Amino acid sequence: MSRHLSDPFVKQAQRDGYRSRSAYKLIELNDKDRLIRPGMRVMDLGSAPGGWSQVAGKLVGDKGRVLATDILPMDEIRNVDFIQGDFTEDATVQKVFDWLGGTKFDLIISDIAPNISGIESADQGRSIWFLELALDTVCKTLKPGATFVAKMFQGSGSDQYLKELRPHFEKVSIRKPEASRKESREVYLVAKGFKD
Repeated sequence: MSRHLSDPFVKQAQRDGYRSRSAYKLIELNDKDRLIRPGMRVMDLGSAPGGWSQVAGKLVGDKGRVLATDILPMDEIRNVDFIQGDFTEDATVQKVFDWLGGTKFDLIISDIAPNISGIESADQGRSIWFLELALDTVCKTLKPGATFVAKMFQGSGSDQYLKELRPHFEKVSIRKPEASRKESREVYLVAKGFKD
């Protein structure tokens, strides 16, 4: 708790009005890779408490829209629509399709992480499972040529996941934003040029 409270990104998030320190990870990724532009339609998978949705909603502007989804509730954010539900369930997936109305996303972002049990192998397996589900969503709802950004914990299964991901995109980069704690195994995958 003391590490969290003394974290400079936590303090900065409180000053800037962001719901989580993770907002700065997306800001840095966006600065480096030019991910989000005004008018885009963006999906934020596993969005609560909403740090990434806040950043994306601001960047797409009033002519764009973000669709955030999470199993947990999330308070309203400007330019962001929210679907509460499990994206592994057909009912939630149908709501996403209904929202799209026959179109597809310009960008899908995901900072999703499993609830940590403390059993490393189980936590890592669940993290990779989330990534596989996210890739399934990408294949169904992302525009050709578009981008997918997701958190991945390096460890068992991560190399295999990269092998599964790479054929779907022109280029896959691995980033470690400054706001990501040095000791954490988390990295971010930036996959550009989706091949429909």
